[in-house]
Amino acid sequence: MSVKHKVFANLYQDSVSLMQISAQINKLPGIEQASVVMGTETNLIQLRDAGLDNGCQAGPNDLIIAVRGEDEACDEALALAEQRLKSKPEESNSGGVRPPVLTSLEMAKETAEDANLALISVPGDYAAAEAIKALNLGMNVMLFSDNVSMAHEKQIKELAREKHLLVMGPDCGTAIVNGMPLGFANVVKRGAIGVVAASGTGLQEVSCRIDQLGAGISQALGTGGHDLHEEIGGISMLFGVDALANDPETQVIVLISKPPARPVAERILQQAQKAGKPVVVNFLGADAQEFHTSGITFVHTLADAAEVAVALLNQKSIPASVAQIAPADEKVLAAESVHLPAQRREIRGVFAGGTFCYEAQLLCKQQGFSASSNTPVKGNTQLSDIWHSQSNTIVDMGDDDFTNGRPHPMIDPTLRNQRIQEELSDPKTAVVLFDLVLGYGASLEPADELLEVIGQMREKLGAKNLPLLIAHVCGTEADPQVRSRQINNLRQAGVLVAGCNAQAALWASYVARQQAEK
Repeated sequence: MSVKHKVFANLYQDSVSLMQISAQINKLPGIEQASVVMGTETNLIQLRDAGLDNGCQAGPNDLIIAVRGEDEACDEALALAEQRLKSKPEESNSGGVRPPVLTSLEMAKETAEDANLALISVPGDYAAAEAIKALNLGMNVMLFSDNVSMAHEKQIKELAREKHLLVMGPDCGTAIVNGMPLGFANVVKRGAIGVVAASGTGLQEVSCRIDQLGAGISQALGTGGHDLHEEIGGISMLFGVDALANDPETQVIVLISKPPARPVAERILQQAQKAGKPVVVNFLGADAQEFHTSGITFVHTLADAAEVAVALLNQKSIPASVAQIAPADEKVLAAESVHLPAQRREIRGVFAGGTFCYEAQLLCKQQGFSASSNTPVKGNTQLSDIWHSQSNTIVDMGDDDFTNGRPHPMIDPTLRNQRIQEELSDPKTAVVLFDLVLGYGASLEPADELLEVIGQMREKLGAKNLPLLIAHVCGTEADPQVRSRQINNLRQAGVLVAGCNAQAALWASYVARQQAEK
């Protein structure tokens, strides 16, 4: 087994491109692990921790390809990655003359004077400085970069507030601005519902379900996960609420977050009351009765947020929460689980979306099933070994603990698939609960390798001994992966596919309860 690397000076690529290249070479035969990253101090530490540092000498402006595997496979992987990195766009039809390479925000602004938004995807050590440059140039900012300190985030957002500009992020993975999907966004219809979310996959779930219900999105603005912490004060969400309140195309506003700091939540809700438009709020896991806010509709789940927003838009009555199991679902689940051996009693959740993991934990806990997790909700247990489950376990495979030196599972689901295979092999597992997240930047065939794993396990264990698989597919028909196609592929493999993440979690809880009663 060899560890090899190559370093390129001053060869920058955006984070998503690097993750996609990492995912491609990770799949090569004979490769155990691969990573393509900039040579920042943080990334060098992560390479070392992942066993990919064989004396690599690189600076923060250098790009590193690091691989571990069979000797010839490592050479092939390095060559392929170099080819991808150095590939040039096709010549234009205007005499083969290329425009000058833009090496700074200032140059870009001179080229496109009307540009008013900068998408920043550089290593976290440098992201704050670039965001401040963009704000001083009069541009709003989508800060895709993570690993930005709270102190720097506060500095950036206070400057944005002074300049009456919006900062989405840090670690803002998705947004839709004027119909343009940014980051890991989905292809959704334009419409009259505006969303502000401190959660990437939460925003995706709500916007996709709104699309599925026949409505559309005016704007979908991410804030980054720390925005509603007391130290930041909800600066970006407050700006977003005000912007949507003044947007003539937005008729209904949806706000999404994990439980905010109490003073920040009150400030957000006071601002929302002044919007003059219906506002739907989903503070995941928070008790709505604590806030006593009139004129705002609080909902229990992400799917509820979409359902209620569409109902308000169409001036219809508020629908019942999706957080319940229909009698027809009970019959199907009971019939599917009747053959499970009595010792299979545990729920194993394997998620690519952090908010999906969070919501599933909340709902399973409300149904009486506490769980261990690498990102536990209040009342759940911190997983002692993130690589191995214990009792009921629900993990976020997109958390930094799993992605250090590896692509995110939405880009490369290999590690997620391996974890699902382990859970299927465990004789205590009753049900494996997982998500499939579609959209730009995500794997084009997210289910293919997983279906192979399921087929192998079915042959090994026999259909009657295999745990139930329950999935939720977040996406739309217009996404590159086509939601219905992914659902059909999963169902043909025997996977039960729920309509939303909340429903999937409730189904898993029902199966676990049936097993506990055997």
